Amino acid sequence: MMAFLKRLIGGESETRDVFVVIAAALLLWEIGVWIFHPSPLILPAPSVIVVEFFKAPGLYLRHLAFTLLMTLIGFGLSVVLGVALSVGIIYSRFLERTAYTLLVVLNSIPKVALAPLFVIWMGTGPEPKVAIALMLAIFPIVIDSVLGLRSVDPDMLNLARVSKASPWAVLTKIRFPCALPSLFAGMKVGISLALVGAIVGEFVAGNYGIGFQILVAQGQFDTVRVFVSLLLLGIVGAVLFFLVNYAERLLLPWHVSQRARSDRSGS
Repeated sequence: MMAFLKRLIGGESETRDVFVVIAAALLLWEIGVWIFHPSPLILPAPSVIVVEFFKAPGLYLRHLAFTLLMTLIGFGLSVVLGVALSVGIIYSRFLERTAYTLLVVLNSIPKVALAPLFVIWMGTGPEPKVAIALMLAIFPIVIDSVLGLRSVDPDMLNLARVSKASPWAVLTKIRFPCALPSLFAGMKVGISLALVGAIVGEFVAGNYGIGFQILVAQGQFDTVRVFVSLLLLGIVGAVLFFLVNYAERLLLPWHVSQRARSDRSGS
């Protein structure tokens, strides 16, 4: 388990730092509750939250698994559609003027305001959760992918034209490899936003998932259960982020950011 965490986070020193920070935060939290004695309705102690989780771990994990599934489906669709839309924006001035502008406008609208529309259109099943996760995650992926696809050295493009390379070859062998660092930057933002989108969907029309558990606990004024759900979401969000980061390290060992990271780890 520790070996997997070291690979996931990026090294022994980074893993140690993460655990030290988390342990210190939890310890300060526990000490603060012990000293100031806030009402359990306001701020329960971490030890109480852990005890509450182990009273019914299966319940929490089942709801967490549903939320995670909605997040991953929405994120996967956002990556596929985002990359396809980015390529279209690069090669089509019409799409750049229409789809790009429409995407910016939609991103400016709070997704909580759009969520009821998705419920009306799609019902109360998994579809609106996936759709909201997709809408939240796709914007940073498109923005960063377009930036990466445009950030190609003009000399490389001129050389490809002189060599009579096909547009497909230019895209797959020049533009896309150069855009991968920017794409992963957008994906690291998008995976967190997809999780937020899934929770928003469960808030609006959920009968399952961690978001639904938070609503139920809120209605019962059960602050401890709310904190259990929030801590589980924090753990899952961090793991998802580090998984994308780990995939970036595997696929882009040649990038300057990864070389600098390796140099720091080696020193």
